[in-house]
Amino acid sequence: MQALRPVETLRMRMADGVHLAADVYRPVGPERYPVLVMRLPYGRKVASTVVLAHPAWYAAQGYVVLVQDVRGRGDSEGVFRILEDDVADGAQTLSLAADLAGGNGMVASYGFSYHGMNQFLALAGARKSGGKLPDAMAIAMAAFDVRNHWAFEGDGFRLQSNQMWACQMAVENARLAGDLDAAHMLHAALPSLHSGAVSARSDVLEQAARYTHYHDWLTDDPSYWRARSPQSLLEGVTLDVPVLHVGGWNDIMLEGTFAAFEAFSAGGSLQRLSIGPWSHIPWGRQVGPVDAGAGAADGIDREIVAFFDEALKGRDNPYPKVRLYDVVKKTWTGFESLPTAETLVLHLASGGRAAATSIDGTLTEKPALASADYLVHDPWRPAPSVGLHLGTPPDFADRAAIDDRADVLVYTSDPLDRPLLLTGAAKVNLFVTADRPSFDVDCTLSALAPDGPAISVTSGHKTVKMHGDGSAVLVTLRPMHVTVPAGYCLRLSIQAASFPAFPVNPGTGARPQDSAVTDRLVTTLVLRSGDGYHSTLRLPVMRQADAKDRQSHTVEENRHEH
Repeated sequence: MQALRPVETLRMRMADGVHLAADVYRPVGPERYPVLVMRLPYGRKVASTVVLAHPAWYAAQGYVVLVQDVRGRGDSEGVFRILEDDVADGAQTLSLAADLAGGNGMVASYGFSYHGMNQFLALAGARKSGGKLPDAMAIAMAAFDVRNHWAFEGDGFRLQSNQMWACQMAVENARLAGDLDAAHMLHAALPSLHSGAVSARSDVLEQAARYTHYHDWLTDDPSYWRARSPQSLLEGVTLDVPVLHVGGWNDIMLEGTFAAFEAFSAGGSLQRLSIGPWSHIPWGRQVGPVDAGAGAADGIDREIVAFFDEALKGRDNPYPKVRLYDVVKKTWTGFESLPTAETLVLHLASGGRAAATSIDGTLTEKPALASADYLVHDPWRPAPSVGLHLGTPPDFADRAAIDDRADVLVYTSDPLDRPLLLTGAAKVNLFVTADRPSFDVDCTLSALAPDGPAISVTSGHKTVKMHGDGSAVLVTLRPMHVTVPAGYCLRLSIQAASFPAFPVNPGTGARPQDSAVTDRLVTTLVLRSGDGYHSTLRLPVMRQADAKDRQSHTVEENRHEH
């Protein structure tokens, strides 16, 4: 590691005269280095250290590191508008960074979450303006489509996480505007939002509407999302920049990581992908009640530096191009490309009491006789969010107690006679109707241990309006890569609510985020299976030949890392 010069603070002038504040970390010595840029809205001193090493550590690896407050945040001038000014400001920052003292003209960017999304936008701005393009990007846990990879899921508004982030951002906006009363009011509301808001129409956020984007998200105007989503703004743009895409199996933006990896892979430049066992934050060994093993404890910093060394300095990179963490095997798995999978179809079946008891519903390889399960959704006691990406707390969780509720449909397979490696996104097809115009379906796939715990693996959510055409409801679960051990059972749990992750569907046909508590109706869902109604769980299963190849990659990677 190299010694560093004292940190320098810059005022970087944008095209409209607004100055953005940035700290610069430089190694000691006469050599010129590539510049790494991070732009964030949380104060540049934070610098993604909730999940990444301090910028000083990155600088000590032989880089000049520039960490900038985005417009209207920290010590930067202007007004903060979510993802709106990052196209122009990001592009101009790249150009200015190319001329930094101590830099060699090469510029890359890195960061996580919001500071991942604005890297995409800086690329869009650079392509549009003809300015300096990033020579590489390391983008962790970022939405590619801001609506569908962040604010909504399956057309369901992500209530709790949206309110908490909106409140957090509004506190700083109010403070910078000098409205300390509003800042204190918003800050005081955070604990109640964390414990579960009752309504999408938060009184506190209504009172502080001038400081928050929240109501734009509630309005859900397609033009609003198009103006801010990397996927829209990069449409038609040549995506030939080397990128390291980093995600987490329980990250709220996981689908964005996969979507960006797919889009950039079509551009022909070097693309790498690593998906760890983590939620959005933190990134460590303990993920809920599950010990993910020592391989999860080291974070991602070393891989980021290896990627930049490869892309910017021409060095060999010891990491596989695709790394997926198997939380059961407690190890990283290496591939040259995303692994392919075969489809295992399991049919839902029951004796009609899959909601009344957790032992009646089954998952079988062949369809059973026709049956119907009735699930009564009582909006006064909605089924709760449990673990994974949107539960409180997040991460893998034992949901056996929730499966015993009478408003959760439960279907369980026989014990596996051999380990089953699931990789990719499972799909659930449900022939389900309701006695109301609208309802929600929330599906969770779990691994049921022989001694009782049902550890959640992945989930999917869907807000449904009845059309009366008899078609099945399709719920796509989030991607996974996990080995289910022999002796375990697979379990599919189906709820008509997932509160407070999503607002309670009133059943009236109105958007759940628009409904008042008094609008909500008791709703009865009927799920049909068996002859004529093939309600199924379609699982992506890795072939045995691929599994053997996977083991060789794992051995090679462990040799590099240890």
